[in-house]
Amino acid sequence: MVEGARARVVAGGTDLFPQLGDRLPDGDLVDLGRIRDLNEMGQCPDGWLIGAGTTWSEILRAEMPSGFDGLKAAAREVGSVQIQNRATLVGNICNASPAADGIPPLLTLNAKVILVGPRGTRRMDLPDFLRGPRQTGMRQGEIVAGVLVPRGVCERSAAFRKLGARRYLVISIAMVAAVLRCDAAGRIANARVAVGAASPVARRLPALEAALEGADAAALADPGFVRPEHLAPLAPVSDVRGSAEYRCDAIAELCRRTVLDALSRSPR
Repeated sequence: MVEGARARVVAGGTDLFPQLGDRLPDGDLVDLGRIRDLNEMGQCPDGWLIGAGTTWSEILRAEMPSGFDGLKAAAREVGSVQIQNRATLVGNICNASPAADGIPPLLTLNAKVILVGPRGTRRMDLPDFLRGPRQTGMRQGEIVAGVLVPRGVCERSAAFRKLGARRYLVISIAMVAAVLRCDAAGRIANARVAVGAASPVARRLPALEAALEGADAAALADPGFVRPEHLAPLAPVSDVRGSAEYRCDAIAELCRRTVLDALSRSPR
């Protein structure tokens, strides 16, 4: 959902209408759902394109490279099946919630946001696009046309885990995504790890990524592998879903388990 000068642009609308509550929309709504070019998904010269109209259910059904396994796992966690059939990945990004399920997997995929507006088309790295809770880098009159994942990370191994008060239909206490490239011996050659619902915007963990280089499943069997300094970019808060202290402990374990999940899927 994007706010324009006299109208709101929507695709699925599954974030907009709950936010309105009992109120009617203030101004017109422009539904982009039937614009064919915005519903495209697949390979392109620069990598893999997911158009703004692509729903979570379409992501789940699509044949995609292994690097998208984490995104597909996140798709299964987005609300109910009815919501997955209507809600879009791009809407999840534009809503810019700290607990948006799609953002950590996209951060690990080095995703870029494609924006179209009166001044033409431009691309932004996802971390630059996300400015804060409900805040993005869109300019007046722009829409997000899609998300581009560069070719180099599409074939890696990936995983996603989400912690909530129950199994489904829940806002995250914390979530972790990981994308790995491993060597022939099964050691991690390169790692990307991102955490959501633990800071104003989802964050990569550079110190943990560096510590993971050269690690294998035996090293990650140590419950203390993920240390507090690895989580320095995060700023978890205490709320009705959990205390900040609990979130820190949970995130450390989620990171370890998610990396192990991705490691188990890596080809040898």
